[in-house]
This record gives sequence, structure tokens and C-alpha cells, in this order.
Amino acid sequence: MTTYLVPLILIGGLTSTGVYLLLERTLTRMLLGLLLIGNAVNLLILNVGGPSGNPPVYGRTSNGAQTDADPLAQGMILTAIVIAMGVAAFVLALAYRSYQLTTVEEVSNDPEDTRVAERADEDVVDRDIPDVVPSRDTDAPDELDALPGAEGSR
Repeated sequence: MTTYLVPLILIGGLTSTGVYLLLERTLTRMLLGLLLIGNAVNLLILNVGGPSGNPPVYGRTSNGAQTDADPLAQGMILTAIVIAMGVAAFVLALAYRSYQLTTVEEVSNDPEDTRVAERADEDVVDRDIPDVVPSRDTDAPDELDALPGAEGSR
């Protein structure tokens, strides 16, 4: 099987751009990042699906191809496209509702999360944890090694 470099570079570029956009604070850029990553995964599945060939219908041929095409990759991509459309509609609805409520599209820090994080930094207490744990003889049987009543079943 021959792997072409151009589709792989395109997939890498789409993925890296999608991750960059996903890390932004605005909801529309996050949505674009999700869509780019979804399209990159679809292209990756199509690329890994193998070369084109005869349709997966008995008795049909296509331009003299010797092998049959794998329908699984195409079915997975169609399913992924439908799921991506649902996620895009949901994120667009969230962005629109957030804009209606706050008139700001940027996602800000949650004040409660910030307060809990600051409190956790203050509550760090130095506990009396011994540096060295005493070693035990692991070859000797413990009383917890056998279940109760296991002696009579042997």
C-alpha cells in the first residue's frame, strides 16, 4: 500500500489549526476548532481506509479495479459528519444563548473555580508522612492472603 505525503500533511495542518482554535477563549473559534479537528479525523479515516476499488456490491466493477473498496471507512465518515453537525448546532445554540445573556462571546474564568483554586493553595499542610516505609517480608503468608473458609475447600 502506498501512503501519500500530501494528505498526511493536510491532516496534520488541519489538526494543529483545530487545536490552536480550540484553545482560544471565544466560542466561535472553539466551534471552528472542533469542526477542523472533525474534518481532519474524517480525512484520516478516509486515508487509512485504503485505495479505491470496485463498489462493495456483488457483480459490479469500476474501471477494471482488482479489489473491492472498504465500505466501513465511508460509513464511519458519514456517521461522523452527522455527529459533527449535531455538535456544531449544539455549540452554536450555546454561543447564541451565552451572547444573549452576557453580550460577550468570550468565555471567562469561573469565579467559584478561582476561589476554590486559591483556597486549595492556602490549605496545603505539611503532614507527618514518613520518608521511608518499613519493608515487609512478602514471602511469608499473611492472614489476608486467603479467604475465610478456604482451608476446608483444599
